[in-house]
Amino acid sequence: MSPKPRDRLSGTRRLDSPRTARVEVDGKGTPTEIDGQEVAHVRESWLIEDRWWTEQPLHRRYWELVSRSGRDIVVFRDLLGGSWFRHR
Repeated sequence: MSPKPRDRLSGTRRLDSPRTARVEVDGKGTPTEIDGQEVAHVRESWLIEDRWWTEQPLHRRYWELVSRSGRDIVVFRDLLGGSWFRHR
């Protein structure tokens, strides 16, 4: 297992770095399956647009979901690159 990324200024590790996720969506773009876990319920969704004034703007759509097994799952889609990521 590789070490977690370090903050380049302080040298500290990030505690909850997102990791790539395999996400299936419905026709509206709502996640229906995350890494093989079926989604039972969408709790909420929100949009983050930040750092628009920099060379690395942040545009993400977050989803808080509940799996069929009852686990809480938070995923986001990078709206610039199109990739999906999952928080622990």
